[in-house]
Amino acid sequence: MEGVLSITSLLFFPGGLFVVLLGLFYEWIDRKIIARLQNRIGPRWFQPFADTLKLLAKEEVVPTGVNPVLFIGLPLVALAGALTAALYVPMAGIRPSFSFPGDLIVTIYMLSLLTLCTGLAGAHTPDRFSLVGATRGLTQLFAYEAPFLLALLGPAMIAGSWQIHDINQYAQTHTWFLVTQPIGFIVALIGLMGKLELPPFDSPEAETEIVAGALTEYSGRGLAIFHLGKGVELVIGLTLITAFYLGGLGNPIYFLLKTVGILVVLAGLQSLMTRLRIDQTVGMWWRYGAVLVLAQWLVLYVLQLV
Repeated sequence: MEGVLSITSLLFFPGGLFVVLLGLFYEWIDRKIIARLQNRIGPRWFQPFADTLKLLAKEEVVPTGVNPVLFIGLPLVALAGALTAALYVPMAGIRPSFSFPGDLIVTIYMLSLLTLCTGLAGAHTPDRFSLVGATRGLTQLFAYEAPFLLALLGPAMIAGSWQIHDINQYAQTHTWFLVTQPIGFIVALIGLMGKLELPPFDSPEAETEIVAGALTEYSGRGLAIFHLGKGVELVIGLTLITAFYLGGLGNPIYFLLKTVGILVVLAGLQSLMTRLRIDQTVGMWWRYGAVLVLAQWLVLYVLQLV
C-alpha cells in the first residue's frame, strides 16, 4: 500500500501530472493578466493546453550535424529536474512528498537544470541564433542564481533549518518574513523572473532579435517539453517564495490565493518594464542583488545579538 501511495504522489498528486497541469493554468493566468493590462482580450483558458498538445503531436525535427541522443534527451532532463524539485516543496499547501535536511539546496539546483539544459541545447546546434541565446542564458544564470539562493537562505537562517518543510512550518507560526526581510522578498521575486527569463530579463529569448533564442532549432515534442519544464518551474518558484515570505502554506486555499497573488505582481512587472540588455542584467543584478541580501543578513545578525 505504501508503494502505491508513493507512485501516486510521484505521477499524479502532488507531483507529476498535477504540477504540469497547474503550470499550464498559471501560464494562462499570466498571459491573460498581461493581455488585459495591454487592453487586449487574451487567450481562452484552454489555450496553453491546446498549444502543448499540438506540439506534442508534431514530428520532432532533428537538425543536421547534432547528436540525436543529446538533442532529444536535454528537454527530458530539464523537465525531470523540475519535477524532482516539486517533490520537496509544499505543493497545494500540503506536506511535501519527500523531505530531508538540506533539501532546499537540492531544490534550487534542480531548478537550475532547466537553464543549463536550455543553454546546452542552444550551444549544441549549429544555428547562430541558438548559440547567441545559449550564451545569453548561461551568462544570465550567473547573475541571478547567487542572489536568488541568498534570498531564500535568509528565512532558512532564521528558522534554523535548510529543510523546506521546517521553514514552511516556522513561517506559519511567526511574523511574515515579507515584513522582517523585505529586501530578500524583492530579490527572490526578481530572481524568479530571471530564472524564468520573463521581461525585462528576456534577452536570452528575445523574439525581435534572435527568433526563439537557444530553442530556435527545437520543434514538436522537444519544444513542448521545454515549455512544460518552464511552467513547472514557475509553480515551484511561486510556492517557495510564498512558503518562505508570505506566512507559509497550510492548505490548498492559501496556496492558490498567495501564489496567484504573486503571479499577478509578476504579470504587472512584465507589462511595466522593457527588456534589459544582457550586460545591464549581469552588471546591475549581480552587483546589487547579492550585496543587498548580504547587508540584510548583517542587520538581522546584529539585531539577534542585541
